[in-house]
Amino acid sequence: MTLPGQFSDPRVLTLFGVLAVSAAVWVALGLRARTQRRGRLLAPLDRVWHPQETIPLTPAEERAFGQVVARLSVGAAGRIH
Repeated sequence: MTLPGQFSDPRVLTLFGVLAVSAAVWVALGLRARTQRRGRLLAPLDRVWHPQETIPLTPAEERAFGQVVARLSVGAAGRIH
């Protein structure tokens, strides 16, 4: 089967072939990276020690911290704002 006009040139066919293969590789690598990111997110997070955990807070500091936390609200996407 021959293609009409400009499409019968082997360079054009090679160009379309290279573009098709590169697009398929790009999609495959993107999907692979996406599944790897999801796998990492499902893994439990390691607890990070913070120096303030061992320093007792004064009642005034605890009250101020409670006021800040009370003002935080979770948005529709689950993000704090």
